[in-house]
Amino acid sequence: MNRQSVRWADAIRTRLWPVPTLAVALAVALGTALPALDATVDGQLPASVSVLLFSGGPEAARAVLQAIAGSLITVTSLTFSLTVVTLQLASSQFSPRLLRTFSADRFVHGTLALFLAAFAFALTVLRSVRGEGSGHTPFVPEISVTIAFALAIASVIGLVLFLAHLTREIRVETMMRTVNKETQDTMDRIFPADRPAQGPAPTTGAECFRIQTTSSGFLTSLDEAALLEAANKHGAVLRLDKEPGSSLIQGVPFATAWPLKTGTPLTAKDRDALSSAINAAVTTGFERTSVQDLGFGFRQLVDVAVRALSPGINDPTTAVHIIGHLSALLCRLAEREAGPEHVTDDKGRVRVVLPLPSLPELLGLSMTQIRHYGAADPEVARRLLQLLHELALCDKKQTLRPVILEHLDRLREAITASSYLERERRELLDDIDTCSAAVTNP
Repeated sequence: MNRQSVRWADAIRTRLWPVPTLAVALAVALGTALPALDATVDGQLPASVSVLLFSGGPEAARAVLQAIAGSLITVTSLTFSLTVVTLQLASSQFSPRLLRTFSADRFVHGTLALFLAAFAFALTVLRSVRGEGSGHTPFVPEISVTIAFALAIASVIGLVLFLAHLTREIRVETMMRTVNKETQDTMDRIFPADRPAQGPAPTTGAECFRIQTTSSGFLTSLDEAALLEAANKHGAVLRLDKEPGSSLIQGVPFATAWPLKTGTPLTAKDRDALSSAINAAVTTGFERTSVQDLGFGFRQLVDVAVRALSPGINDPTTAVHIIGHLSALLCRLAEREAGPEHVTDDKGRVRVVLPLPSLPELLGLSMTQIRHYGAADPEVARRLLQLLHELALCDKKQTLRPVILEHLDRLREAITASSYLERERRELLDDIDTCSAAVTNP
């Protein structure tokens, strides 16, 4: 699946309405077609099958269908209310950026779809029940009423399972596991394990020009094929200066282009056409997504950790657990080739340079705010130190040594400035010195 398909799939996956709407449409179609099948096979089914079907009269059938429709719309309202309360809790207690995680929950989609489909099916079948005083031959769609009954029983079971699922999903450990998994999936898409090392980036010439964005919002995705096509068509080299997840402002430059051949500047017409093509290949939105934005997952984890360290919540244990997730993600990325993507043409020439996050950038995102708000807690400070030590052990190429040492120095300064007991401060500073020595002389 290419990145464009992944973007559309993510747009559908993170909305509550597509699956329930499709289920209601199928239920209405089935509620219209099944009574016709009932009329066709009426009285022709063997006794072994008829004994399993609804055997009441028209009034009993109406009562059953009305009870199913009335109760299920109430249950659906309850389910929706519980979902909204969960979203509110996630937003206030953990982070507003976790709402996408809940709205993408397939179990919630499936539960709402089951309830609404059962309601729509029972209501549709109710239209086909004919009694004695209707002026027509009495008719009870036995198969349809039996299926409506089965859907009602399935909805009761679904409600119980939904409540159990909800109590599990609102736990912070479950949410962090979900964010971790989504971030790993994003990492596999943009930094696969077999990604080759990128060569040197092309240098800009004196004939380069800046390209302004035509819309404001977060840069959510890039179409590599469209960018390469635009570069080939206009004989240019492109470099995007903003990576996915960055905020774009209309009228502010976000990309740079220059002619492939030195001494042949692009005309004003070509520049305008190239600018339009680049803007068309870039998608902006009102919120960040995890399709191509690897930093979004790290941002979600850091936000929850910072919220947990706030005086109003005061939950350093959650912050310690989140640092463990961050360490696992950083160590996983240390085994891969991160950094900008160079898109080449058929002749192997670099035509498009796409900015992607580097490991030092993600390490800074993981450390800075948590260190600022949590350095006064010895357990948080000790876990940050362990993160740096774990990353140093996973840095087989030893390219992160200067960055890790810099963060160790910052952590040392934060601990020195914090109000620790002298013994605790001395122990933490000794641990930092030990880690620095291990990083310097692995």
